[in-house]
Amino acid sequence: MTDDTLIHNPTGGMPRLLEIMRRLRDPEGGCPWDIEQTFATIAPYTIEEAYEVADAIEREEWDELCGELGDLLFQSVFHAQMAEEKGLFTFDQVADTMSDKMVARHPHVFGDAIRDKSAEQQVKDWETIKATERAGKAQEGTLDGVAVGLPALLRAVKLQKRAARVGFDWPDTSHVLDKIIEESGELVEARDQLTQDEVEEEFGDLLFVMANLARHLDVEPEAALRRTNAKFIRRFEGVEAKLAQRGKTPSQSDLEEMDALWDEVKADEKVKLSK
Repeated sequence: MTDDTLIHNPTGGMPRLLEIMRRLRDPEGGCPWDIEQTFATIAPYTIEEAYEVADAIEREEWDELCGELGDLLFQSVFHAQMAEEKGLFTFDQVADTMSDKMVARHPHVFGDAIRDKSAEQQVKDWETIKATERAGKAQEGTLDGVAVGLPALLRAVKLQKRAARVGFDWPDTSHVLDKIIEESGELVEARDQLTQDEVEEEFGDLLFVMANLARHLDVEPEAALRRTNAKFIRRFEGVEAKLAQRGKTPSQSDLEEMDALWDEVKADEKVKLSK
């Protein structure tokens, strides 16, 4: 008979979670769904959980954050269990690899390097260490190692940062803004004269330059867009509330009325902020 003592121990910590994962994947008595999963099928859930962590932080929902971090940790445990079944590596090796990496990348904390440096210099040193690591992996190109699976805006910023390290960068934001004007014009031209595929390409060029502007302004574009999404939801819900007061729904309204109510919602927000 299987001993479930650890499984049902509310303070079992990491060993409990690892055992739960092992049992879920047990070919004999595990969960059919969990048994069928692969690295590829679980990867989208891993990405989703990372975004849910970011969402909880954005909303400052700290009680939720504990659970979301647990969900994200479970993703690592899931991948590690599948890897162990294939003889690739174990969860302990995952933890040891990260520990080794952190020790190696922080010689000013765990070694003999000087600690009395600015945060900016520490970032430069960090990048130098990472470049050495990439060279050890035969990733010699400037852009090698930037993960393909990253969200496109985040990957654009990382690619641009890499290029900037070797001098391929505009010196200030004025050049970036000029490029945005240029790319906007090309997008309008494509809309009026070119194919849909070419329109998409020009739109991508514009987004790429916008990501570059975010980098120059020290803005994280994903975070900025999440904030704008939240603001849009808040204001549109305000429009719906004002329509409800008139006994209407958005489908019973028109753009002119909703646009006017949108302006009212924005004005209401300014009044609240001024108090």
